Amino acid sequence: MFGIRYPQAILQASGLLLAVSLSLVAIDAAAAKSRASKATLEDAPVMAVPTPVRFFTIKDVLAKHDGKLSSPRLASATDGAVTSDIAGSASLPQTSDEPFGLYVFRAPEGVLWTKWMTIRDTMLSENEQYDRCRHSTDDCSTAAGRFLRIVRATDGLSDRERIERVNIAVNEAVRYVSDVMQHGVADRWSSPLTTLAAGQGDCEDYAILKYAALREAGVAEADLRLLLVRDRAVRQDHAVLAVRLDAHWLVLDNRRAALFETADLRHFLPLFALDGRGVNLFAAPYAARTLHESETDMLPASNVEASGRGMLELPLLL
Repeated sequence: MFGIRYPQAILQASGLLLAVSLSLVAIDAAAAKSRASKATLEDAPVMAVPTPVRFFTIKDVLAKHDGKLSSPRLASATDGAVTSDIAGSASLPQTSDEPFGLYVFRAPEGVLWTKWMTIRDTMLSENEQYDRCRHSTDDCSTAAGRFLRIVRATDGLSDRERIERVNIAVNEAVRYVSDVMQHGVADRWSSPLTTLAAGQGDCEDYAILKYAALREAGVAEADLRLLLVRDRAVRQDHAVLAVRLDAHWLVLDNRRAALFETADLRHFLPLFALDGRGVNLFAAPYAARTLHESETDMLPASNVEASGRGMLELPLLL
C-alpha cells in the first residue's frame, strides 16, 4: 500500500505548484496592465480649461466714460486677450447757446411753420414801404411812419438801450386785446404794420413787431428768437421776443417794461423758438414734459383739417 501512495503525493504536490505558478503569472499580468494604463494616463496631454474672460458692450464703454458702474458679463473663450476698438466719446457741453441754455431741434413742418413763414414773407414785403417812406413822406402810410419813428428813436443808443427802447415803445404803441375780441377767431398772427395800423394786438403781435423793429435797427437776425412758452405762473401760453446780447438772452415781454434774462424766468416752460431758420422745438422740455395742448400745431395743415380742427380751434392760444 505504501508503494502506491507515494506517486499520488508527488502528483498532488505537482498540481499545487502548477496552480501557484499560474496564479503568480496572472497577478504579474494584471500588475503589468495596471502599470501600462497608469503610464498612458500620465503621458497623455492635459486639455487646458478656459478661464472666464470679461466681455464689454458699447453701453459699458459709454457708462465708463460717464463715470457710471458697468455690469460686465462672463463668457467662455479660449483667448483672453480681448481689446476694444471703440473710441472715447467726446464730452458734450451741459448747456447750449440758445435761450434758457437748452438745445433745440427742427420742428416738423405744419401749421406753426405756415404761420411763421407767412409772417416773414409779409415782413419782407413791408420793408418796401419803409424804403418809400425814407424817400418821400407823401408815399408813406401812417403805420409805416409810426414804425420808422420807433426805429429812429434808437439811433445813437447802446445795444442794451436800443433793446429797452424798442420794448417800451412797442408796449406803449399797442393796446392788448385777444384775437377772439379783435378778429373773432382763437388765433391769428398779424404783421408789424397791420398791428400798428390797428393799434392793438395780442402777445405774439407784440413780439413780431419788436422782431421787425430790432431788425430794422440793425440787430442781426441770428440774435433774435420769437419764443412760444407756457407761463406756469398764470397757466397760460405766451409769446415773447428774446434778443442775444453779450452771450445772454434778454426777454422783451408786452407785460413788462424791464428786460429779464431767460435764466431768471423759471416760471417759463419754453416750447418753440422761431427765427430765420424756421421753427425749432426745445429739446429738454419736449422730452420730459407731458403732452402739451399745442402739439396739433406740429401736424401738417391737411391733417389738422381732416381731424375737424380748423384755424378757429387751434390749440395754441396766444
